[in-house]
Amino acid sequence: MNQIDALVRVWSESKYVLVFTGAGISTASGIPDFRGPDGLWKEWRPVYYQDFLVSHQSRVEHWQFKLAGWDAFRFAQPNEAHVALADLQCGGWIHKLVTQNIDGLHQLAGSPEEAVVELHGTNRRIKCVQCGRLVDPEPVYERFRRTHEPPICDCGGFLKPATVSFGQSMPKKPMRIAFDAAHRTDLAVSVGSSLTVEPAASVPLTAKHSGAFYAIINRGSTAHDASADLVLDEDVTRVLPEVARLLR
Repeated sequence: MNQIDALVRVWSESKYVLVFTGAGISTASGIPDFRGPDGLWKEWRPVYYQDFLVSHQSRVEHWQFKLAGWDAFRFAQPNEAHVALADLQCGGWIHKLVTQNIDGLHQLAGSPEEAVVELHGTNRRIKCVQCGRLVDPEPVYERFRRTHEPPICDCGGFLKPATVSFGQSMPKKPMRIAFDAAHRTDLAVSVGSSLTVEPAASVPLTAKHSGAFYAIINRGSTAHDASADLVLDEDVTRVLPEVARLLR
């Protein structure tokens, strides 16, 4: 039995499946990762949230970084891996889809909006750090592109993409939903993540420690390989469509 067949067998026998996704599922859609050989942090210095709040120059740098990747995000389309997961989710084979990604490609592929748990927020909205108002991103990015001035909300608060910055608290509700699911799952599948970013990476590991079978699909090694029951060092865009085909 090969590794894909082994995963399909366990998947077909599982009553509650949690899938955890990272940047590696979206690189085939043209979205660069952060920590790889060509990752965004090779060129840009991350702006910490407290610096964003107190420094005009830090807000400029944050918006310059976000603007540099904006076209890649807004024109990106789901790839075969996103579509396969959406098909599995809509078919009842995935009970909770938890993602580190901020690109919204799971929802664009067909995963129900309310069924995707975004641990690090979303690039699809802009949020005021003071009043919490959410607005569409495109006009805000275009205004910054013209003026190079960090945008301000009508209430006077700073506008910021609705993503979690370095030094910013993780959103409580998505984290609670993710860890609740981890405690009840009998199969956790990590897809396209190096599993080095905490506390998000603890979600599938919590499932493992709670008794779940733990499978990892990722091109290259991860921080959890020694803890996993099954590791597929494979291209997720090849593996997931085959898994979906066999489960159907």
